[in-house]
Amino acid sequence: MRYVVTAQEMRQLDAMTIDEIGLPGAVLMETAGRAVVRVVRDLLDELPSRAARVAVVCGAGNNGGDGYVIARCLRGHGVDATVYLATDQDRLSGDARLHFDVYRKLDGRVVSIADNRSLAEHAAAITSADLVIDAVFGTGLSRAISGHYGQVIETINQSRGIVVAVDIPSGLMADTGQILGPAVEAAHTVTMAFLKIGLVSAPGFVRSGTVHIAEIGIPESLARDRGVSVQLLETADLAALVPAVSPLDHKNRRGHVLAAAGSPGKRGAARLLAWAALRSGAGLVTVAAPWSSTGSDRELQVPDPVMTARLDSDGRNADPVRSLVELCNGKRVLAIGPGMPTSPGGKALVCGALAEIEVPAVLDADALNHVADDLGRVARARCPVVMTPHPGEAARLLASTTADIERDRVHAIRRLASQSRAVVVLKGPRTLVCDGRDDSAQVTINPSGGPALATAGSGDVLTGIIAALIAQNLDPGDAARLGVYLHGRAGDRAAQTLGPRSVTAADLADHLPFAFAELDAASPVKDSGHRSEQAIRSDF
Repeated sequence: MRYVVTAQEMRQLDAMTIDEIGLPGAVLMETAGRAVVRVVRDLLDELPSRAARVAVVCGAGNNGGDGYVIARCLRGHGVDATVYLATDQDRLSGDARLHFDVYRKLDGRVVSIADNRSLAEHAAAITSADLVIDAVFGTGLSRAISGHYGQVIETINQSRGIVVAVDIPSGLMADTGQILGPAVEAAHTVTMAFLKIGLVSAPGFVRSGTVHIAEIGIPESLARDRGVSVQLLETADLAALVPAVSPLDHKNRRGHVLAAAGSPGKRGAARLLAWAALRSGAGLVTVAAPWSSTGSDRELQVPDPVMTARLDSDGRNADPVRSLVELCNGKRVLAIGPGMPTSPGGKALVCGALAEIEVPAVLDADALNHVADDLGRVARARCPVVMTPHPGEAARLLASTTADIERDRVHAIRRLASQSRAVVVLKGPRTLVCDGRDDSAQVTINPSGGPALATAGSGDVLTGIIAALIAQNLDPGDAARLGVYLHGRAGDRAAQTLGPRSVTAADLADHLPFAFAELDAASPVKDSGHRSEQAIRSDF
């Protein structure tokens, strides 16, 4: 896994490197700028014209300081590079001022775009450049951009050339990925030392393009020692979690999943869950749900390898909770919620199960809504619990709003995990996982998946995957992390053949074998060659 830091953590790591290790800030800035230059030169080498022009758009802070180093080094390599200064020179200070002065002493070209008039005068030169470097704002941005700086960013976005952001695209909030007014749309981002949350979480990753991690002299051990608690999942980490396949396997050894899912009118949720569980290696799956007393629905319709059991969640049985507890005998995991009734009987079933069962439980869909009025039920459960809410369900669980959840997804999942003491999967682009059983509040970001997952039943498939992995004796936290990655990769693979608009939840389940095959071919030593939709590179 790769460490992912907040803006404050990055400032602290910078300060520790300067004060404790002894690398001056000006040296770190020089190293950072040269790292960007290596990426830029590779990009320029791919252009048909060797006489490329580069526009380096700089702000007042240290991000601008990196820009002066970049322009100076590019000019030293014979590249036609010009600094476009979006602020008054008098505002420059510290290491940024030092590198600006060095650039000027070496006859570096500076064009002022410090006001709207001068910006309008030189906008065409910026937008017609072969490559534009965004060195306006760094990770310290915390308020919405407007006015002149907004116009500067809009000018960068109108460029016909390649846009490369320094550390983070200007206009993104480093800690959340939220877009603060106008934001640069980068094709590449060269970030210093560590990934930032805003680069790899939604919605910021969409603006960041291919992310290159530049080694600038800050030891990775500092992040570990400081207890950085957000990480990006990587293929090698997940490959080690995949349950091994043995010639001695049999269906009972692979585990039995019990799915309390589906009801009249919502049978498809149970079928998707069951099929995904089988595709993910579960040896046996039983679907337990209420049956209709008349018509073709008198017995559940499920895929041929799936067993069924009658479960009356509306109170017509003497004790439906007792029936569910008895059905858990011999099972390794209970998946509950998809397609289940929204009635008081359904709520009683979910709450009763949490109070009595001992096998791990995966809660999704209406099972989450049934516990929303008292998360303490989950915290007090006798069994380990995995919850898989989408942002709307998370909002109900936290008595909040979907907008609040999306505004800071890392903060939201930590709150939910802490209050529930459960493993929480916050679904959405760049799904997050946080294990509430661990006081470290470690959050992992999943890099796989895309728009192909935005289809009805996608969450039911994810529930089946996670349940199957738990049935194969994975820890619930590991099952959640591996499950979201496999779910995303199945979507990626399905989109390659069907297109992202045409993928259905059934297609996700049927493409799981390809996702497993990728991980089977991978190891911490030898990568399978897979690249996720947003490339993350560390070439330095």
